[in-house]
Amino acid sequence: MPQSKCSKHHCSRGFTIVEVLVAAFVLFVGLVAVAGVVGSTLANTARSEYMTQAATLATEKLEDLNRYPISDANVAVPNNISAGSLAADVTGYYDEVYYSPSEGALVETTTGLDANGNLQYTTMTYTPDGNMAGPTYATSAPDSTGSRVYERRWIIEQNQPVNGVRRVTVLVNLLNQATASGVSFQMSMVRP
Repeated sequence: MPQSKCSKHHCSRGFTIVEVLVAAFVLFVGLVAVAGVVGSTLANTARSEYMTQAATLATEKLEDLNRYPISDANVAVPNNISAGSLAADVTGYYDEVYYSPSEGALVETTTGLDANGNLQYTTMTYTPDGNMAGPTYATSAPDSTGSRVYERRWIIEQNQPVNGVRRVTVLVNLLNQATASGVSFQMSMVRP
């Protein structure tokens, strides 16, 4: 039998430890990059959901304020300049909304004032089949565990942007979710 011309050390087939380490490092770098992209995508998806809810809440409040007649106290501007504030809680011009998804239903609690000027929490429950339950009223805040809490503030400005009209601006902020840049949404409308 002819003997192989290769020596044991020179003709070995397979990978060296250096090649294995380099391949493992390249794989590790690739997996870290993919994990970063997945994490960023998930964070942006959650932020998008929060922004959509904030936009819905701003639209809802603008629609509520638009349905009042011009002379109603909810949209009146007593000093002929402005009423409310986007920077501070002014009684009658801010509320909080608690969103709590529960077993397929959505529970929405808003703050407001009752007929005597006391703080009141009004809760509505919306079920997936399109039904609504409520409203129910309480004098204390609901448990915010598992809820998203949004704060809405609004300002009504007389003769803005031109004489004879009122500009209504609503600012919505998400209070209790950890997002990198926070969630804030502002929307305005003009009415006579």
